[in-house]
Amino acid sequence: MSSYLFDEFNEVTPKAWKQKIQADLKGLDYNETLLWHTDEGITVKPFYTKEDQTNTALSVSKNGFKICQSIFIDDEKVANQLAIDALKRGATAIEFTANSSFDYKTTLKNIDLAFTKIYFNFNFLSAEFTTEIAAFTNSKNCFYNIDIIGNLAKTGNWFINLKEDHKQLEKIVSNVNNSLAINVSLYQNTGANIVQQLAYALAHANEYLNHFGKDVAEKIYFKFSVGSNYFFEIAKLRAFRVLWTSLLKEYDTSSQAHIFTQPSLRNKTLYDYNVNMLRTTSESMSAILGGSDTVSNNSYDSIYHKSNEFGERISRNQLLILQQESELSEAQNIADGTYYIESITEQLAEKALEIFKLIENGGGFLKQLKEGIIQKKIKESADKEQAKFDAGELVLLGTNKIKNEEDKMKNDLELFPFVKKRSEKTLIQPLIQKRLAENLEQERLKDE
Repeated sequence: MSSYLFDEFNEVTPKAWKQKIQADLKGLDYNETLLWHTDEGITVKPFYTKEDQTNTALSVSKNGFKICQSIFIDDEKVANQLAIDALKRGATAIEFTANSSFDYKTTLKNIDLAFTKIYFNFNFLSAEFTTEIAAFTNSKNCFYNIDIIGNLAKTGNWFINLKEDHKQLEKIVSNVNNSLAINVSLYQNTGANIVQQLAYALAHANEYLNHFGKDVAEKIYFKFSVGSNYFFEIAKLRAFRVLWTSLLKEYDTSSQAHIFTQPSLRNKTLYDYNVNMLRTTSESMSAILGGSDTVSNNSYDSIYHKSNEFGERISRNQLLILQQESELSEAQNIADGTYYIESITEQLAEKALEIFKLIENGGGFLKQLKEGIIQKKIKESADKEQAKFDAGELVLLGTNKIKNEEDKMKNDLELFPFVKKRSEKTLIQPLIQKRLAENLEQERLKDE
């Protein structure tokens, strides 16, 4: 086709398009009829042109994303076997979760740390153990999920106490690479909206920058969860890279954000559970196109079944299909130049920066967490989202719309899929992660 074909057509300006649309509306107001305003205060237009392009340059990995398999360490030999098997079947990263110290030599046996990214998700704090395992691995491909602020927000308590937590953390940071994780997933799964997630991630990380200085930026990585708002979730991850770069400029330093992403648990359902596979596929695509360095998928039955070979294989294969058959192996910059996503990215970043500045002016993230301000803001957002779900405005197919009344789940529960009541005393109000469908599901279980 001749490149001169388009010379036969006159260029149409955005103003002309808008005038044509206004005429077709036959008297209806353009702003009230066609502009969509989200809960985050973002305005979505009916069309976008090159005038909306921001040309924001994002620095992401040029080697594509890593496919991560998450494994809980109950038995070190079994965990090692599961890791080796997952790597043989296409995984290129492993996340090990542990509640206490373990035999890391057995766990990591025959795993090539030069080519495999390892993420250690510790639900405990031990400088001695962390520095010991870091010395053993001696690899920049190992990441340690150490986050005392995140633990305070999640549990309402320090791991040990304020003084000892900081003492342990300082030892770890001074001796271990990739030792600080900002667990943004907590805010997503407790109901924070996208702008809040971005602002809290930035303010959370800034606490560590303030405490340790700018050089610690190289040791920080970020754990995000993504929901079902496809384009907005792509823009969220892109917006965070913009915000992180801007924050580090204020410290006169630079560091590329390392982003580990997994699908949200908030919109997953007990009934019609196979729909969870559709949700995680869409969410994994958002994670990839948003520029994640590593993506770890959730199995469709993870909320009610113990880890099992079938569920883990399906979740891993979803990522393999996206990577290889959908040709998204190096797609982290694929959204560059898309008018719609770039416009949303810019708006999200601007809104998040406003909240970040309010937090800093209010004494910082940790102070506002202790005062309950962060919890209050997230609860307001979560309650608004829950009300939409309860009213049927926010739809989860198979749960609050197009339900299969013959679907029975009571006898298939290996895990308790709901928020557990806690009785221990806490220093601050913890952030409680809760799925949208929990109340409805509990009522259905009673009626089975």
